[in-house]
Amino acid sequence: MADGTVFLTIMTPETARAVAGWMRYLTSEKRLAEKTLEAYQRDLRQFFQFLTGHLGGPVGIAALNELRPADVRGFLAARRRSGTGSRSLARQLAALRSFMNYCDRRGLASTSAFSAVATPKQQKSLPRALSVSDAARLLDTATAMNDEGWIGRRDEAVLTLLYGCGLRIGEALGLTRGQAPLVGKSLRVRGKGGKERIVPVLPAVTDAIDVYIKACPFDLATDEPLFRGARGGALQPAIVQKAVRRLRAALGLDDSATPHALRHSFATHLLGKGGDLRTIQELLGHASLSTTQTYTHIDAERLLDVYQSAHPRAATGPNSRMTRG
Repeated sequence: MADGTVFLTIMTPETARAVAGWMRYLTSEKRLAEKTLEAYQRDLRQFFQFLTGHLGGPVGIAALNELRPADVRGFLAARRRSGTGSRSLARQLAALRSFMNYCDRRGLASTSAFSAVATPKQQKSLPRALSVSDAARLLDTATAMNDEGWIGRRDEAVLTLLYGCGLRIGEALGLTRGQAPLVGKSLRVRGKGGKERIVPVLPAVTDAIDVYIKACPFDLATDEPLFRGARGGALQPAIVQKAVRRLRAALGLDDSATPHALRHSFATHLLGKGGDLRTIQELLGHASLSTTQTYTHIDAERLLDVYQSAHPRAATGPNSRMTRG
């Protein structure tokens, strides 16, 4: 360890051997990245420094065995007072649990003190929504960015589905050919936890998917994936994410322009145009919102009216493209 001398001043030789074994385990068996190893080592050092002052001497195996939940919480509270955020605290706790689990498996120390401590809650931050014009540029440029035409049309179809229907990328790529949305029909989506929701489909979405299907060189059987990779297998999220990175670089968009940001843009733009919040929540099918059973209480005709009138890329004609922002 680069700072082994510092470590030896805050723990006994027996504990030092356990730490060295843990680091070897993380390196050779868990194959953690060097930066992660450095962070875990730093987290453990800070914990031992705290315990040295807390217990009045170097940290021994016996002291680790006698740790109470209050000791762990005291360390986390001290770190928070020093300005450490919830995300870093959660990582520190994960590092300490990893070390204690290593010791527990070797009969050195118990993990009971850590089992009783909850991981600090982290604020969930939503991705930033794209502007209407940036969302339009992202979709419009997808086909032009790929020399192999059908792949560009595929990317445009996927991104149009994310923005036009508010789907998660996994939901979009999980569709089979038989589930491809049709003009004038709703799309039945199975989301997180197996929850099902129904999403009306704009003409521009069906148009983009139709263009892709006609261009796709692979046989799209009814029960097989709708969206395919370059070799014909199911399209993977990483490929879509890579395509969006290329698009945002070409268009000069911020790093926040991701596939998931299109779903967030869907909701934000509907709200900005006066869409009913409850209706939009149903369209998103978010895990914290009402279930499919509650959805059945919403008037389907009103749902479609709100959707078509509020979405900034909704079209007036049954077969027209989305209006450009």
